[in-house]
Amino acid sequence: MNKQEWLNLALSRMNSGQWFGWRKEDDNGNVIPNDQRMTYANIKIIKDGATIPSEADVNAKIQEIKDGETKKINDKASANAKLKALGLTDDEIEALK
Repeated sequence: MNKQEWLNLALSRMNSGQWFGWRKEDDNGNVIPNDQRMTYANIKIIKDGATIPSEADVNAKIQEIKDGETKKINDKASANAKLKALGLTDDEIEALK
């Protein structure tokens, strides 16, 4: 995933529902190019009652999600190694999935 995708995923997990969007214009009314819109500075609230979390909280959530993905990969590799140690073939391990 790229930086923008991690940001979008973290924000979507920080409040319920679709609570945020991306600004299309800066404070001076200049159009923000689409490839530059998905940044912390351009978050906008689109759901009443939602608040923008701090950038530190967003970065912590991104790291939490990344750590979870890494754990999932490591757990899968560990499980496969244990199954191989028990004598299962790659085909047998694949059949279990």
